[in-house]
Amino acid sequence: MSKPNVLITFDSMRYPNTGLYYFGKSLGKALIEENDPRFNLNYFLYDTATTEFDGDGVKKIYLEKYHKLFFFNRHRIKLFHFTDQFSRLSPKKVSGKKILTIHDINQKHENTSAKALKHYLGKLGDRIYSCDRIVAISNFAASDILGYFPDVADRLSVIYNGADKLELKSGHEPAYEPQKPFLFTIGIVAAKKNFHVLPALLANNDLELIISGITSPYQDTIMEEAKKYGCVDRVKLTGPVSDDDKTWYYKNCEAFVFPSIAEGFGLPVIEAMHFGKPVFISTRTSLPEIGGDAAYYFNSFDGEDMQQVFQNGMQHFNEHNMAAKVMAHASKYNWGNTARQYLQLYQDCINDR
Repeated sequence: MSKPNVLITFDSMRYPNTGLYYFGKSLGKALIEENDPRFNLNYFLYDTATTEFDGDGVKKIYLEKYHKLFFFNRHRIKLFHFTDQFSRLSPKKVSGKKILTIHDINQKHENTSAKALKHYLGKLGDRIYSCDRIVAISNFAASDILGYFPDVADRLSVIYNGADKLELKSGHEPAYEPQKPFLFTIGIVAAKKNFHVLPALLANNDLELIISGITSPYQDTIMEEAKKYGCVDRVKLTGPVSDDDKTWYYKNCEAFVFPSIAEGFGLPVIEAMHFGKPVFISTRTSLPEIGGDAAYYFNSFDGEDMQQVFQNGMQHFNEHNMAAKVMAHASKYNWGNTARQYLQLYQDCINDR
């Protein structure tokens, strides 16, 4: 019996150093490893991302301009998995079984106007109602989906992301090496990441703060806060960093700090926990669900309150040898489990009449 052809959209991997790029890279490799082989896997990609899957035995279908208008199903694709809610290939342009992964509805939690939110939800609903199954990457994201689209409850499931357990290459030195003990965070330097509250943690100590990620004008807001706390010389925005540099920062930081106000999952939190690091995060959106009782939480973004949470958390972490608990928590999130759940969903969806 021939194996069903499945197409998985990874066209969100256009830009390295973004969450969707790492999601696609890790899920794509895990699906190949776990397929065993039930399906013929086809990856829908920009040609710039193809090297991530070289030699892995998957068929690559490259994004073309005409795919916005139509898709010729020359490969007899049985099932399409759209791995983010606004893949360049629209569910309406294909025929066959369809699965849609939704990462978040962060617009609900940001300063989005009512008009813009309505427009966004209209486009999202168009995608949702074109698919047979919907996947959310956290229970929080699922709750947001049901808040706007309650009638999809019977075809909505939650599949958590994995998180790579990074390994530091022997002898690696980052492009910028801190001269003092440091705190680390990573993500696109944008208002929703809320990084401007972090310089408060440098008051009354000699720590550095390393912020890595694609920069934007929001970095000026961060540095204005650094001026208020007299620590401009101890706040370093590195811009995008290599995987090796990122791994070095995770391994060598005193703590990982992530005060984001809008996350569908929060991948860096688990990446840091794999190194047994104390992690300090906000109570917003999905972060308490992902961090669980292995993280410490900022009760507010008041500077003095954050300082107290940090001091108490570091004392608790060190006195109770929390590293083992943190790493055990991180081990729950692995891409093998994620891939196996998706592969089973593919089979279930194909079998549905």
